Amino acid sequence: MFDPKLKEALSHVQKPGRYTGGEPGSVYKDKSAVDVRFAFCFPDTYEVGMSFLGEKILYELLNAHQNWWCERAFMPWLDMKAEMERLHLPLYTLESKDPLTDFDAVGFTLQYELSYTNILAMLDLAGIPFYSKDRDERWPLIVAGGPCACNSEPIADFFDIIQLGEGERQLPAICAEIENAKREHISREVRLLRSATIPGVYIPAFYDVTYQPDGRIQAITPNRPGVPAVVTKAIIEDLNDFAPPTNFVVPMVGAIQDRASIEVLRGCVRGCRFCQAGFLYRPMRQRDASLLNRAARDLCANTGYEEISLSSLSTSDHSQLEEILDDLNEWTPQQHVSLSLPSLRMDNFSKSMIEKTTKVRKSGLTFAAEAGTQRLRDVINKNVTWDEIEKTCNIAFSEGYTSVKLYFMMGLPTETMEDIEGIAETAQRIVDLYYHNPDKPKGKSVQVTVSCSCFVPKPHTPFQFVPQDSRETLEAKQKHLLDRVHSRKLRVHSHESTPSFLDGVFAKGDRRLAPVLVAAYRNGCYFDGWEECFKYDTWMETFAQLGVDPHFYANRPIGLDEVTPWSHMDYGVTHEYLVREYKKALAAQTTPPCNRACHGCGANRLLGGPCFDYSTDLV
Repeated sequence: MFDPKLKEALSHVQKPGRYTGGEPGSVYKDKSAVDVRFAFCFPDTYEVGMSFLGEKILYELLNAHQNWWCERAFMPWLDMKAEMERLHLPLYTLESKDPLTDFDAVGFTLQYELSYTNILAMLDLAGIPFYSKDRDERWPLIVAGGPCACNSEPIADFFDIIQLGEGERQLPAICAEIENAKREHISREVRLLRSATIPGVYIPAFYDVTYQPDGRIQAITPNRPGVPAVVTKAIIEDLNDFAPPTNFVVPMVGAIQDRASIEVLRGCVRGCRFCQAGFLYRPMRQRDASLLNRAARDLCANTGYEEISLSSLSTSDHSQLEEILDDLNEWTPQQHVSLSLPSLRMDNFSKSMIEKTTKVRKSGLTFAAEAGTQRLRDVINKNVTWDEIEKTCNIAFSEGYTSVKLYFMMGLPTETMEDIEGIAETAQRIVDLYYHNPDKPKGKSVQVTVSCSCFVPKPHTPFQFVPQDSRETLEAKQKHLLDRVHSRKLRVHSHESTPSFLDGVFAKGDRRLAPVLVAAYRNGCYFDGWEECFKYDTWMETFAQLGVDPHFYANRPIGLDEVTPWSHMDYGVTHEYLVREYKKALAAQTTPPCNRACHGCGANRLLGGPCFDYSTDLV
């Protein structure tokens, strides 16, 4: 039954469906009959969190254990947060409505740096101390995982356990350790020491960080015997061992991406030098077509979804993509289920692909060109030429499309104003292609939308060594781009530079930023990823009050031999390879996709052998 305080709170908020639970697909268990209770927390709104495939994967995986119960919690929006504080209502999970303090472990996913203050807000609403050192046996273990774990140092002091790599391997092992510890009545310290032996598990309290006089890191060393000096990420060698989830929780309030999502592969062969995910999830591994078809059919039957998204970093690189689409088209048209490929590349786009994904309904086309000139595309290793862009757009226009969205980045290494002009010129050339295409839709005009984000150098990429463009430089480039656009057929959207600056600070930050996060939260900073909530001036005042220079992290180059906050975190790709790729970038030299030839990045060590069978033609 609902707590009377919760009923009162729900009567005063705009979207009570975010906080009620009870959605189709939710898992309910007898809490007195389970041994481990895990609260999966997404540090953003319900609509954002319910779009996250990782939560769906782990929710189904953990709840498959009869004596474990995984429940969900999300960051309440401003109105609900205020009501919970007014009524002293602690943050709870949607399934049982129990407070987070009732759980054995509370896990957060680290999807983006601007969610860090939301993590503090959720701990605060739950009444859980922020710092790991302030929590004893009475408190749940606070666990984290996700892509930002690759440099979790700015928030390391808040967590007991951080998972590097793929959670399907680690999280069940952590839950099993919690179950054993409860049975044996062992201390928190022993429990953490045991957890440190699980592949990919990082216990921040077991490492000390020392600094040089100029602020750079001197060393990161273990302070317990038997703790590894370098933590290597956990990996699933064969994705077919873990079938995609087939029982999603169907949201009550529309999620941002409310569809049946099937992960067809993990990793990427492309090696784009700006793309952190492409390096973190190496090597590329794919699921078999037959497994994907069965999972998609079961998922649609169980949830009622009428759209399937074949998700990955680069779905069109799946070696069985045509077979997958053929299998799906045997049943999706009859059931009025549409198909979408959210990650299309311009160099392998085809008429066949359009025909096989538009039998039910036609979705929009979005392509990531990333840079406006060939020189800069070579610098970032995009490996896309104008001929391929032209061919792709002509196919799209001939097949009836009248709008195309293009993604670019601004602030890339070696970028000049000529490269910025190239963005406008590329977009205009695509407009001209439409009107010169004899097979274009008759009597319709074209619309090309350009979306420009601000580039943020990220750890574990070849561009981790470069400084981020200053706010002034980015704003000058944005203005220059707008000045170069003269057609009403072009729309340009540029992202605000200040959130990207903060992204850069925490992407490459260290443990000295934890007090800044706490102080900023106390000063009213949370929902930093939302434009209406972002308080740039408050952040800058907080940095100044604590004597921390944010530009030290975002706007200075990192030495090729420098100890970084993430030097003790091994994601498979060697430091030497990142340096080689960085130097090739400066020379505008490209590296072909790694399914064509091995370039020695080191990720094959994680599989114990070659990533691909190079005796066959994989291209």
